[in-house]
Amino acid sequence: MSQALDRIDMKLLRLLQADGRLSNADLAERVAVSPATCHRRVQRLFAAGFVTGVRAMVEPARVGRGALVMVGVVLDRSTPESFGTFERAVAALPFVLDCHLVAGDFDYFLKIRVGDMADFNRLHGEKLIALPGVRQTRTFFVMKEVVDNAPLDF
Repeated sequence: MSQALDRIDMKLLRLLQADGRLSNADLAERVAVSPATCHRRVQRLFAAGFVTGVRAMVEPARVGRGALVMVGVVLDRSTPESFGTFERAVAALPFVLDCHLVAGDFDYFLKIRVGDMADFNRLHGEKLIALPGVRQTRTFFVMKEVVDNAPLDF
């Protein structure tokens, strides 16, 4: 599949992004193609990497992870080796939802969900500051989630 997407592909992507549980029959009807054509197009979108997965959005508070914490991390060295070592270690931590290499005052920003402040304090003391190369962390407890996991605008 070429990188160029037509209007049907774009509509399929928007519909799947809004509701990944739509059946093939519903998708086909909404984009005005046959179910077989719709299925082939969706499979091509997956195969070409336009859709990387489908999953349920779980309400964090309902599973004991109602506190959202953003953590800025500064490493003691800025080398490809130290970045790689840190990235491999942080990727193994199940409580880290997102990790982004950033420009500015921090090297990385981590998005973490925990039950409460005491839970975070334990993880910080046992896991985060023990990550390889960590010189400093700065913690931001989220007071209110205004926009979270918004769909891509395309």
